[in-house]
Amino acid sequence: MPGIRDIAQRAGVSISTVSNVLHHKNSASEETKEKIFAIAEELGYEVPVARERNNRTIIFNLSDFDTLYYLNILHGISDYAYAKGYSFLICTGDNFLHFAEPEMVCGCIVNDVNTDNSVLKKVADKGIPLIVLDREIEHRRIKSIVVNNYAAEKQLIEGLIEAGYSRFSFLGGLNTSDTRERYAAFRDTLREKGIIFHRNDYYEGDWREKSGVQAARLLMLSEEMPEILICANDMMAIGAIRKFREDGLRVPEDIGVTGFDDIIISRYTELTTVAVPDYERGFLAAQALVDILEGKGDFDTVRIGARVKWRKSTKAFL
Repeated sequence: MPGIRDIAQRAGVSISTVSNVLHHKNSASEETKEKIFAIAEELGYEVPVARERNNRTIIFNLSDFDTLYYLNILHGISDYAYAKGYSFLICTGDNFLHFAEPEMVCGCIVNDVNTDNSVLKKVADKGIPLIVLDREIEHRRIKSIVVNNYAAEKQLIEGLIEAGYSRFSFLGGLNTSDTRERYAAFRDTLREKGIIFHRNDYYEGDWREKSGVQAARLLMLSEEMPEILICANDMMAIGAIRKFREDGLRVPEDIGVTGFDDIIISRYTELTTVAVPDYERGFLAAQALVDILEGKGDFDTVRIGARVKWRKSTKAFL
């Protein structure tokens, strides 16, 4: 994809001059401006429509369920956006298309499982660049910044097996790439270690705390309890722990529980989990979007590492 360096070389001017002209921040001569815009069009370089109109509003589209999950991401986005002079708008999927117009926003950051890929591509086709945090999408105006779920979940399961766990149940979230990658790492690691996992020990959740409560209730009705429940996110794990303790089970003595995300409340409930650097993820998302808007960025996918936090909800910590 051509960049401002290519335009500068063809036009015989500096990179800063090209960037300023394309983003209407320069008093260059009309002849120079026309030359730069003509070369940009010839090379296929696209200036976001919103930026041409001096729009400096970024929209963050999130799902409408567990707000605790989004706190650090929001802090990271807002810290970078405000420092660069951009305003910041938050919406859910129901309102996303209403706000995602070139007249209203210059770019979007998305972390909403309820917003379909076709909707995101429709917004990108309007000339609005998107940073997506929950999936990978092939589109020339969409950049993905995603967590390396597989490696982190594999590290967690390997540590639990080393601690002596052998009978597992798994509580998945909605059918997203996060759930699929975490479950694949779980199954692959058990298979590598020669541990049998039955499909009946897989429970379906929806990321919410109440689905963790429901899974715990079903587990306690089964003939044989697992030694540990692996949850695809922290909110479901917290719900499961609450239900187990309400019914007199000890965590981790009677059953262990793990999550994924390391939201704030997990630190106070002593939940063993995978810590995702969400503040940094939000910060990087805003930085990537601003770089794209200012002609310095790219749309290459970025994968962020995560690490296990061993706490008292598993025997691995004891």
